[in-house]
Amino acid sequence: MENKSLDGLFEDLLQNESLFKNKEVLRPSYTPASLPHRTEQVNTLATILVSALRGDTPSNILIYGKTGTGKTAVARYVGIELERKSDDISIDCSVLYLNCEVIDTQYRLLANLAKHFGEDIPMTGWPTDQVFTKFKEAIDSKKQVIIIILDEIDKLVKKGDDVLYNLSRINTDLKNAKVSMIGISNDLKFTEFLDPRVKSSLGEEEIIFPPYDAEQISDILRQRASIAYKEEVLDEMVIPLCSAFAAQEHGDARRALDLLRVAGELAERENETNVGEVHVRMAQEKIEIDRIVEVVRTLPTQSKLALYSVMLLRNNGHRNVTTGEVYNVYRQLCVSVDMDILTQRRVTDLISELDMLGILNAVVVSKGRYGRTKEIVLSVPIESTRRVLLEDYRLGMLAGFKPVITAQMHL
Repeated sequence: MENKSLDGLFEDLLQNESLFKNKEVLRPSYTPASLPHRTEQVNTLATILVSALRGDTPSNILIYGKTGTGKTAVARYVGIELERKSDDISIDCSVLYLNCEVIDTQYRLLANLAKHFGEDIPMTGWPTDQVFTKFKEAIDSKKQVIIIILDEIDKLVKKGDDVLYNLSRINTDLKNAKVSMIGISNDLKFTEFLDPRVKSSLGEEEIIFPPYDAEQISDILRQRASIAYKEEVLDEMVIPLCSAFAAQEHGDARRALDLLRVAGELAERENETNVGEVHVRMAQEKIEIDRIVEVVRTLPTQSKLALYSVMLLRNNGHRNVTTGEVYNVYRQLCVSVDMDILTQRRVTDLISELDMLGILNAVVVSKGRYGRTKEIVLSVPIESTRRVLLEDYRLGMLAGFKPVITAQMHL
């Protein structure tokens, strides 16, 4: 009998009418047919890249702007148009897109580039300069222009800029091919860490993307919603509310699109025939919790121990948790999992970092003649955060841990 009900599980769910026509339109990977409020940036980029259609090397470009300001969408959109036009006029031009958050080492980057041109390179094991040589040989076999888009280029720079130095000088070694780079970054300051020679050759041209305002985000959402959703399933307040929430997040259109998609998914789950304001508010909460949980998941182990110490104190009924109390519990946790015990000063720094990430809130308070301390309040949902902390194999054994909490002076 049980199997029968499992067989019918998806059958029943499929009976529910979907509110979406094409949900993929609301994902960051989708490149729309037109880009509202980015005409100026599209034209600037096209003006620089048009030289590729004449068989010349376009200048290298750095594109800056906060998350969700359309940088990737514009670069991909112009890249698609450039390839289409080059086919029309029989110019050999390729636009390659690589995300440096995923492909985050010099070796991986060069191996990926070489594979685009038919070179079979193992994902590890060769000297980097050998991979670079293979890439050069592969592209220089014919006359062509290659434009490499490096999204989140700052993630690559954190691991050294040798590969950028080599790529920015590659044209001096090539007889037939021509290579140009477009770097995209959310971090306006990342070039400060670059070798000055790389900085000057990479940033021959710079394009800054300003944040969208709430009205511009509404236009983007209306354009996408008309393709993504079925007719008349969105209540009239849905798009203005998504836009208002995203405008608070420094004009992040990606956040607005996520809200619009998640609100629809939540409405579907509840078998609703419309997406309403309540679903947008639920989506905002869900996305925020998911974001915090993801940040917690990627914390270093010592920061996780400091955070878990705060949680254990809260669970023991401590309303005003102080740094001294946290350090006392933290030391016990380190002994339990056989980790090095950091100094109290260093743990206080870790607490400040968690504060900056929005995971907790630490306020300095005066204790009169006992000096000053920080009172710490959690800003994250306790249960889901606890689950994520205990997923870490080093912390898993702490699930039932009961700290010894002593009455002590505030440190």
